[in-house]
Amino acid sequence: MHHFQYKGNELYAEEVAVKDIVASVGSPVYIYSHATLERHYTAMDEAFASVPHTICYSMKANSNLAVLKTFFNQGGGVDIVSGGELFRALSAGVDPKKVVYSGVGKKDDEIEYALNTGILLFNVESEEELDRIDQVAGRLGKKAGIAIRVNPDVDPETHPYITTGLKKAKFGINIERSLEQYKRAAKMANLEIIGVDCHIGSQLTKVAPFIDTIKKLKRLIEGLKEAGITLQYFDLGGGLGITYSDEAPPLPAEYGTAIVAETKNMGLHLLFEPGRNLVGNAGIMVAKCLYTKKGDEKNFVIVDAAMNDLARPSLYGSYHGVQAVRKDQQETIVADIVGPICESGDFLAKDREMPAFKQDDLIAFMSAGAYGFTMSSNYNSRPRAAEVMVKGDSFFVVREREKVEDLVRGEKLPSFL
Repeated sequence: MHHFQYKGNELYAEEVAVKDIVASVGSPVYIYSHATLERHYTAMDEAFASVPHTICYSMKANSNLAVLKTFFNQGGGVDIVSGGELFRALSAGVDPKKVVYSGVGKKDDEIEYALNTGILLFNVESEEELDRIDQVAGRLGKKAGIAIRVNPDVDPETHPYITTGLKKAKFGINIERSLEQYKRAAKMANLEIIGVDCHIGSQLTKVAPFIDTIKKLKRLIEGLKEAGITLQYFDLGGGLGITYSDEAPPLPAEYGTAIVAETKNMGLHLLFEPGRNLVGNAGIMVAKCLYTKKGDEKNFVIVDAAMNDLARPSLYGSYHGVQAVRKDQQETIVADIVGPICESGDFLAKDREMPAFKQDDLIAFMSAGAYGFTMSSNYNSRPRAAEVMVKGDSFFVVREREKVEDLVRGEKLPSFL
């Protein structure tokens, strides 16, 4: 459920007409609903109200400072995968003790930054990373809280590009080797083992893979106890899906009931890393129709947004619902919505039945709050879009549209030219 609804023929974000936002800030533009963000966080938080837990929002999904601050104000933490994400989270006021650091390629300076910040723990993704964190912590005279990210070899039944828990994935340490690595870590002077971590993939639409993962991890945790290694935290990652088209993922309450039942009596503080589930349906991207074009075999709607603005369709073949910002005609066509970029892969919708858009019509691409702006680029020297947050009957520009001058900021011509 989200707060993008029609009032009469006009699409609104909460109590603000989308057309009024575009009239003020231009297009393309990302629009986020504050009420939806709060409601999605609350639904996840309440699903685990009966057990000790922390919601560590996976900020790679959407790292806008206003989005982060919305969750931090509700008591949330953050899951990061880079030093830059840590900087952003700190800039938005995160409690460092609610920060978990994931990712397979942590650099020395990023590890130092996290240790000096005093984050809760590192989710360690490889044997060599274990050694490196120990070395860096020793150099700083600090103890690094760690969990090993265990790869449980569970099929999450999602898109191959966002499957992370199978043996062939680059993420984590294979469950068969993880006990040995925990024992090795226990002998390292600068590490403090405080948790176990897993994350099997993104956009999951069933609870069963999560439960299968927990069952496997419980056996590992028993083995750790027998080896004298006691834990405080069980990080279950994220991955709960949303509805883009006709998917029917479990609601947070159903997910929570199943997880709580499976983890009862473990005595561990649960950590969760939801990303898409919190922000995906809390945002839309709005573009303007520039031209329409009738080809020999296809119809095309050419808009002022492109694959640099919303990469998911080109990258994954992903679906985003398409809605007219003003639905004032009933005629429909089957068409591709494409952008100005000089790539055949530059499309936002393919072979889709849609309103017969015409020049200057505004088009909303739904469920664009996750992996939308955060994956955008300047390809073809295109300034990135503005971001707006709506609260009630007001809207706020939370990221200015880039200017062409921003495209060359930091570049220098060498003296020989």
